Amino acid sequence: MGRLVPAVTRALDILELFLDGDGTLSAPDIVRRLQLPRTTVHELVTTLAARKYIVPVAGQPGRYRLGVRPYQLGARYAEHLDLAAEGQQVARSVAETCDETVHVAILEDTDVIYIAKVDSTHAVRMVSAAGRKLPAHCTSVGKMLLASLPEPQLAARFPDGTELTAMTPNSITEPAALREALADIRERGIAVENRESNPDVSCVAAPVRDRTGRVVAALSISVPMIRWSEERRAELEELAVKGAADLSERLGHRSAS
Repeated sequence: MGRLVPAVTRALDILELFLDGDGTLSAPDIVRRLQLPRTTVHELVTTLAARKYIVPVAGQPGRYRLGVRPYQLGARYAEHLDLAAEGQQVARSVAETCDETVHVAILEDTDVIYIAKVDSTHAVRMVSAAGRKLPAHCTSVGKMLLASLPEPQLAARFPDGTELTAMTPNSITEPAALREALADIRERGIAVENRESNPDVSCVAAPVRDRTGRVVAALSISVPMIRWSEERRAELEELAVKGAADLSERLGHRSAS
């Protein structure tokens, strides 16, 4: 790895400060927060302003906000985003950490479509495959995605009286039971599937968000029952949340924390 250039690092540190607070900063603010010499900050701010990375705030002398250039760079980045490709990379990283099967899926009406999958090195019989559809209510990714829907959209997909398809004896088959499960998922921020699509496998899933904060996909980790336990579930929930956050960040989402 090559040597980091201090001036470039400091300029980027300044730009990243604008992500916090009200999005405006003065040179003294930057000096105080980065502990840099005033002369250095003045030179960097002048350079960033000249290149339109920051611009003066109207009516607030000495204060700056982000300019058009970061937006242009972000827009160009977004143009080339590929959810499936990014999902495959993150799924591979998560799978290497836990050696279990990892999926990324999106919602289509009442089904999920798997857009990325990385298999465990263990031999596991799975009903999923990249490109395959499964009933959303039978999977952890699907329930995670359904839980993100506004109630009117959910009601349109699953009217009262609808009989839901069962894939195993553990599958949810009643809309009322599904709504109860989704309410719990919204509260916990994580979805769990207990042998609902495969009688030998349980899963956990976490939401993937785009730059607007909208849930656009879900990432899951699937585990055969011979390796499933409450302790293992808790470990995988934490890993799924971390993986989903990584993919969300790649899509431009910035966590509030």
